[in-house]
Amino acid sequence: MLSGEKLPKDAVTLIVILRAREGQETLLEAELRALVGPSRKEEGCLTFDLHRSVDTPGSFLLHEVWASRDVHTDHMHTPHFLRWNAGKDALITSRDGTFWKQIA
Repeated sequence: MLSGEKLPKDAVTLIVILRAREGQETLLEAELRALVGPSRKEEGCLTFDLHRSVDTPGSFLLHEVWASRDVHTDHMHTPHFLRWNAGKDALITSRDGTFWKQIA
């Protein structure tokens, strides 16, 4: 999507910030990278981008845009998400996720 484009009416943006456990930064990045390709291919996934912090080593941000909350719920039942979810606690010290709705 280009900047300034209006999202579909039911679309939601999910911003997730994850912080790696000490010594787990490389593995966390690899596991997050493994989520990107399959997630982008899901029906209803409009954006699924992974960012690494420039200022805080071991911190990552997922910027996800889904056609609806229901589509995101479906995403949480996919094999790649379930695999990630089962192993994430060994890799992260914190996870902050917030859904957003575009207003302009």
